[in-house]
Amino acid sequence: MKHLILIITFSLLSNLSSAQIYYRPDAYRFMFYNCENFFDTDNDSLKLDDQFTPTGEKHWTPKKYWTKVYHIAKVIIAVGNFYPPDFVGLCEIENQKVLEDLVKYSPIKKFGYKIIHYESPDRRGIDVALLYLPQRFTPDTSMPIHVLFPKGMGKPTRDILYVKGRLSSGDTLHIFINHWPSRFGGHIETDPKRLFVARLLRSKVDSILSLSPRSNIVIMGDLNDFPTDVSLMKGLHPRVHFDTIVPDDIYNLSYYLQEVKGEFSHRFHGESGILDQIIVSGALLDGQNHLFTSVDHAAVFTSPFLLEKDPDYPGYRTNRTYIGMKYHGGYSDHLPVYMDLLVQTRKHYHE
Repeated sequence: MKHLILIITFSLLSNLSSAQIYYRPDAYRFMFYNCENFFDTDNDSLKLDDQFTPTGEKHWTPKKYWTKVYHIAKVIIAVGNFYPPDFVGLCEIENQKVLEDLVKYSPIKKFGYKIIHYESPDRRGIDVALLYLPQRFTPDTSMPIHVLFPKGMGKPTRDILYVKGRLSSGDTLHIFINHWPSRFGGHIETDPKRLFVARLLRSKVDSILSLSPRSNIVIMGDLNDFPTDVSLMKGLHPRVHFDTIVPDDIYNLSYYLQEVKGEFSHRFHGESGILDQIIVSGALLDGQNHLFTSVDHAAVFTSPFLLEKDPDYPGYRTNRTYIGMKYHGGYSDHLPVYMDLLVQTRKHYHE
């Protein structure tokens, strides 16, 4: 009965839409969010998802699941502020079903998001995905980039999602959604895995830039490393200083957010930093393309409902769904990050 009431409530909220959905005429908003174990309640015999079932260790009931759906929808709406985010990158989602429940049966139903998702070989069954507004973006190509570790390096991990398409402004855009291997087993011990994925992503980016040096590229994801870690600095190797912009390279906006502004998207045992990062091509920073962004147009979303006082360390921690095995009823162990890509109105710009 509670499950039914919750679904009816979501349906009513979804239908409380204005006659017209408005979009920013001068910008596109990109957000990325690690949902923290967005599993359905069904047991998939091919995945290690047993914890997230009603009879599993987490006692993952339909009520908890639908609360999770509502929470993710609330975050997306909040990040959008007065407008729905044009692009929503997600990770730690189990399958197409949870994405469809989110876009069809939650308050974001009114926005009409479309889904791009592929099943990855991750043993737990968690994937990455992209939601987009079809009024604002038309995908031409999408594909999973498989991460094929050398023998002995480790078990299969999440694919990188690649999407290419055209914005409503007429500009071509390349998007990469990531969830790099975790630090489980030790930071140093797992470094080679993330370094491998970083170099794989870099090779894909270089392939695009070699053909079109002024390409519009946006990389988002939970990289499970901070901007100063080896996988970023030596593997993906984005530039981190913004005084001189080279258009055919990539720049890590999150380095600036962490190292200059002191922001964090994740906190564990008092260690804070930005694991969830946004990296862009230099052509989006030098002001010569039709599209433009800067370090001032990127941020970590730190609404009070996503944070709580840390009882063990100074400051605040993320308001999580679970703390250990105990259901906490919060949102995620990560904060969302976002960036605005502005459409320049001047008539002449460099293609």
